[in-house]
Amino acid sequence: MQFSTKAEYGLRAMVVLAKSYPETKNIPEISAQENISPKYLEQLMRELKRNKLIESKKGKSGGYTLSKRPSEISTADIIETLEGSITPMKCNSKECQGKVCPSKKVWLKLGLEIKKTLENIKLEELIK
Repeated sequence: MQFSTKAEYGLRAMVVLAKSYPETKNIPEISAQENISPKYLEQLMRELKRNKLIESKKGKSGGYTLSKRPSEISTADIIETLEGSITPMKCNSKECQGKVCPSKKVWLKLGLEIKKTLENIKLEELIK
């Protein structure tokens, strides 16, 4: 299972915001610090804001800040916002149509364990 650059870059941007919390950081600052394209970063920030993980402030000292303390935001919150549901694999077997086949049980359990692990990793832990 691999996550895309959305998860990687989004997590890196959120770590930058966590380190400066509650102060704001703007796109050019985060982009330069993490070497992420400003255009791509804008897309990620828009999605994080839409899902209420960050807030934006306009004006001369504007930018983005976390909507909650770093101890209240999990890596699962970030990754699911940017990647969608954490599902390692979808069983496409005819046997799975409407019921749970043996292999589907594996993917469901694996997905739950991955999600549980990511929920237990808070931004606060990543900035220490």
